Amino acid sequence: MKIGFVSLVGRPNVGKSTLLNRLLNLHLAITSNVPSTTRNVIQGIYEDKDAQIVFIDTPGIHKPNHKLGSLLNKKAYQNGLDGIDLILFLVDAKNGIGKGDQFILKKLEGSTVPVFLLLNKIDQVKKETLLSMIDSAKDLYPFQEIIPISALKSENITHLLDVIKTYLEEGEKIFSQGELTNVSTKFIMAEFVREKLMHQLKEEVPHSVTCYTEYYHEEENLVHIRVLIVVDRENLKKIIIGKNGGMLKEVGRRARVEMEKFLGKKVYLETYVKAITNWRDEEKHLIELGLQEDE
Repeated sequence: MKIGFVSLVGRPNVGKSTLLNRLLNLHLAITSNVPSTTRNVIQGIYEDKDAQIVFIDTPGIHKPNHKLGSLLNKKAYQNGLDGIDLILFLVDAKNGIGKGDQFILKKLEGSTVPVFLLLNKIDQVKKETLLSMIDSAKDLYPFQEIIPISALKSENITHLLDVIKTYLEEGEKIFSQGELTNVSTKFIMAEFVREKLMHQLKEEVPHSVTCYTEYYHEEENLVHIRVLIVVDRENLKKIIIGKNGGMLKEVGRRARVEMEKFLGKKVYLETYVKAITNWRDEEKHLIELGLQEDE
């Protein structure tokens, strides 16, 4: 059986989380059009009769302009590039290979790990443009493979998996049958709420918004969940709650749908919002959520 760790690396919003979900056929990593949606390094375990592959979704690597951005970059470098067998470097084919992508390639220089270039979102690109991009990419880095894909439309995903397997070594299973990820169910439930917040509020939601599960109790046919939404100012708290609580109710309704699909049970979900304006308190929450080391 082929065994290995495969890291998904790239700039924010190039489709890493969408690809992870597509590879696993599971809504594990949250997605949105907001850059740096992914904050934690998430491992998803793919398994079939031929292979067990641990795919690692990392935060988008970018030039940070706030403290959270620096933390995300640190996570991506430390956890996404160390101890792995293969790197999938994603580029948004619609936007082409830009300076941000080349910045990441500089970080990969000297690596002995095979690197695939995945040109994602090919459903939005003309064939001539794509061929030209493939040709020019060959001069930027010694990629082992260049594979055009559409994670959203599931184009070329089966081919990608087949090629990945040819680069992995034979070995014994790392994880038990049925294991899906390294993150807890409580973490995933909180992320579903954060995803729906980003979908509903879009530009109004800064990256300081964080969610975590305060209470999780599972019964035979019902799961009770309480999720706290943390924001950094009172006026944002009012926006999230909405008129007569309408926005928060809609976010909760949409998140509950995802939770029930994931858990296969009915969910009773409570959500509430807390504003933390003191930076020391905010740092404490980042530490609790694993976004910052307690130094």
